[in-house]
Amino acid sequence: MVSPEVGVLAVQGDFREHLSVLTGLGLATRPVRRPAELEGLAGLVLPGGESTTIDKLTRSFGLREPLLQALRSGLPAYGSCAGMIMLADRVVDAAPGQQTLGGLDVTVRRNAFGRQVDSFEADLDFAGIEGGPVHAVFIRAPWVEQVGPGVQVLARSPQGHAVAVRQENLLATSFHPELTGDHRVHHLFAAMVRENVRS
Repeated sequence: MVSPEVGVLAVQGDFREHLSVLTGLGLATRPVRRPAELEGLAGLVLPGGESTTIDKLTRSFGLREPLLQALRSGLPAYGSCAGMIMLADRVVDAAPGQQTLGGLDVTVRRNAFGRQVDSFEADLDFAGIEGGPVHAVFIRAPWVEQVGPGVQVLARSPQGHAVAVRQENLLATSFHPELTGDHRVHHLFAAMVRENVRS
């Protein structure tokens, strides 16, 4: 059986780490920098980085409209940190002119936990993931302030903020599982991709 191919948006941020984790899980992977590289994908990862820069570069590279079409057509997508912001319908403290791709009926706050020096790690209970708490790394991370009725909160920070959410084919975390060696969040996304391929 041919493995489904998952793309990782590779215009900025830690896309290489996501590509490495997904390949290790047995998925075919592809960096995505041009519209043509979205064709035939079974899933897409939006990595951490700087959400304003990712927004600007997707527009500069002609990716914004193709990404919107792919997400609206039901392509499974996972966003970590800045990727969560890109998938959110609403952003608090957005930069002037900043746009998101949307799809997740959530309101997120940029840099909610503070600056780079306020980065931290925590062990989180994560609904739908077995094997104990997930070790999470937060780097200038957002949090989710509001969720719509179709959104499931999967994990909360020690302060009680929603930091992992899912709505149908969209998954997002405030933290960076690609940096910890614990690949269970990516495994969950891989299962979502494979389930969507079968359906």
